[in-house]
Amino acid sequence: MIGVGKIKQYSNVLDKPLTRGKQEVSLSAFAFLFSELVQYNQTQVDNIGELERRLEDAGYAVGARVLELLCHRDKGNRRETRLLNILSFVHSTVWKVLFGKVADSLEKGTEHEDEYMISEKELLVNKFISIPKDMGTFNCGAFVAGIVRGVLDGAGFPAVVTAHFVPMEGQQRPRTTILIKFAEEVLRREARLG
Repeated sequence: MIGVGKIKQYSNVLDKPLTRGKQEVSLSAFAFLFSELVQYNQTQVDNIGELERRLEDAGYAVGARVLELLCHRDKGNRRETRLLNILSFVHSTVWKVLFGKVADSLEKGTEHEDEYMISEKELLVNKFISIPKDMGTFNCGAFVAGIVRGVLDGAGFPAVVTAHFVPMEGQQRPRTTILIKFAEEVLRREARLG
């Protein structure tokens, strides 16, 4: 048969490359599913802090799995061992797989050596969310903070990761900043590696 190519068969779903096939999930399906996740967890808690913690925990599980998948498929089970490399990996590779683009910015904190920030002008999980006035500071970005924490913990970079709204001049909606504060052991290890 002329012109018929051999189709590569994969014995395991984990062996399929991420770059092949349709990768996109319907935005409306994601928005509906995420909305249900938020609403369900809202019925299980008494305050905003607990709700954000539950969303972060759900994100943590996603982050741990995303790291495993990306390391297995793209890196031959190798993981980043340096601080700036893992931050770059999260800022670019992980963000692109999850949100279809690289994060808007990655910055080092000016006040503390152990703080880094990933900022996004319109974080997907906050894009279609309207927050009632009685929920004030609630930020669905806690889910993404959990994803980032899951990736970092799985790679051996324990950190406290939180999501914050940062007002932007001339913009109706604030940007979301994911604040990453690394554990002391990470900074000591990084200093030893020089």
